[in-house]
Amino acid sequence: MGKAEVQGTNAVQMATGVALGGLLALGIELVILLLGALAVSNGILKENSTSQLTAAACVLGCIGGGLLACSKWKSRRLVGGLLTGVVCYLLILAVGLLISDDLTFGPQALIELAGCLCGGALAGMLGGGGKKRRGSGRKK
Repeated sequence: MGKAEVQGTNAVQMATGVALGGLLALGIELVILLLGALAVSNGILKENSTSQLTAAACVLGCIGGGLLACSKWKSRRLVGGLLTGVVCYLLILAVGLLISDDLTFGPQALIELAGCLCGGALAGMLGGGGKKRRGSGRKK
């Protein structure tokens, strides 16, 4: 197998990892938001805490999805995590467009974008798994 074929295979694995990570992140976010809605309806959380809940769901979802995506990347895992955050945010926008007819970018959209990017970046940093460095081998 030539070098170009290996790079093509790696690119497909990386793109697949980012797509699967974005879907997993969206799924985790939806579960967290569902649990938050149950907490609000039962009176555990106040109704005005929804933007904090949304931000936390974005961060936690993108950490989970980003870790999945970073497992497919051999290098530049931070980029993989950030791309997972971008894919997840685009999926959130797509779901929002399906539910409503208009697309408005307000403060809530910026909170979601920041949460997705922060979660993806955290996953990229946590999913390092780089080479282990050994000591100099000198005995004292």
